[in-house]
Amino acid sequence: MPSDQKDIHLSNLEDVDKVIHESARLIIMSYLYLVESADFLFIMQQTGLTFGNLSSHMKKLEEAGYIEVLKEFVDRRPRTTLKLTHAGNMAFKTYRKKIRLWLDQTDSS
Repeated sequence: MPSDQKDIHLSNLEDVDKVIHESARLIIMSYLYLVESADFLFIMQQTGLTFGNLSSHMKKLEEAGYIEVLKEFVDRRPRTTLKLTHAGNMAFKTYRKKIRLWLDQTDSS
């Protein structure tokens, strides 16, 4: 390795949370990190995910304890709301920190 190249530990990226790192779940978590909770249809419109895809990713995030799924009826219509849990908030902060550190290692400046 030339002496002017940094010793980059790309393996550090393996330490990131795989539940969050999948692109669809990353988008969902990013929205919820900003707004804390959102209606299922809003998330579906914002992410471009289909009903089935969003449901599947939502289930994985719920199983990980990162989101809470609230179901209620409003004007006799079902409403599903996704809410970021404390554990989800902390996991997303940790994920962001690890990605930033990894990106800083690859910065050429």
